[in-house]
Amino acid sequence: MATYKGISGFNIKSLASDPSNLVEGEIWYNSTSGALKVAPLVAGSWASGGNLTTARRNLGGAGIQTAALAIGGEAPQTGKTESYDGSSWSEVGDLNTARNTLGATGTQTAAIAFGGESVTTATETWNGSAWTTSPNSLNTAVRSNAGFGTTAAAVAFGGIASPGSRTTVTETWNGSAWATSPNSLPAATSNMGGFGISTAGVECSGEGVPGKTAVTNEWDGSAWTSGGAMITARSRMGAGIGTQTDGVVAGGDIPAITATAEIYNGTTWAATGSLATARGSLAGLGPSSVSTAGLVSGGYTTGDTNATEEFTGAAVTAQTITAS
Repeated sequence: MATYKGISGFNIKSLASDPSNLVEGEIWYNSTSGALKVAPLVAGSWASGGNLTTARRNLGGAGIQTAALAIGGEAPQTGKTESYDGSSWSEVGDLNTARNTLGATGTQTAAIAFGGESVTTATETWNGSAWTTSPNSLNTAVRSNAGFGTTAAAVAFGGIASPGSRTTVTETWNGSAWATSPNSLPAATSNMGGFGISTAGVECSGEGVPGKTAVTNEWDGSAWTSGGAMITARSRMGAGIGTQTDGVVAGGDIPAITATAEIYNGTTWAATGSLATARGSLAGLGPSSVSTAGLVSGGYTTGDTNATEEFTGAAVTAQTITAS
């Protein structure tokens, strides 16, 4: 006869109260209520938003679903920046250095863009109306890099450095300058995802050696540690949505472009609702919690796209297992 331990590899936990950070699919016994409980699998959903004014791929993103930025990209290579009000995009000030495959993070009124094609150290900050080139650039020129944080405290990591090799470099931004961290990524990676803040962030998936990776690494403000592996190895996905314990990644290459999406709770990844249209090289951004709202824009399907999709998450709540 099959047992839960035989199937899952561990026994059902006995807890005095329900966990505060539920993991989808988790089962436990609540000794206080005398009930067997489960955190059921739930799926968020995507709906169409307003189209970008310019179709493009390999762009950066910042902000939240109702106040977002789409930055740079390839259509061909551009510095174009667009602002989203929750329903439509409008053009605002261009980057001073046109680029694609760049790292970007922040809000609609205070964002930072760094690195990008063609392998640059250029860093620019956005004040809500215009970009300013920082006199203090990245210490390592990269493209296909990623990052998370704010204009006051950000982290940049990975990418492709000259002469074309992937890097493990990690740099921290203090609001005015970058410093190379002595603690690099565990493995050289490019075209990865990133979300969170400067003291609690996530780097996930991307292109390593050999090929796509499902690895997740968590940043605590000074060093990286291993997190839960993604269900599907992918690169060039839309990320930047959420916090270290509540994030979502959508689309990307696996190696064919995909519409699938996954949610991270700080421990494990779980499948959530798929995009309406499979795409790679897209921008992703969102708020502090994916259980409220998120956004992806642009990317590549059979060609560059201007499509935007908005995400509404579904909260995980404990349910009692009954005989019925």
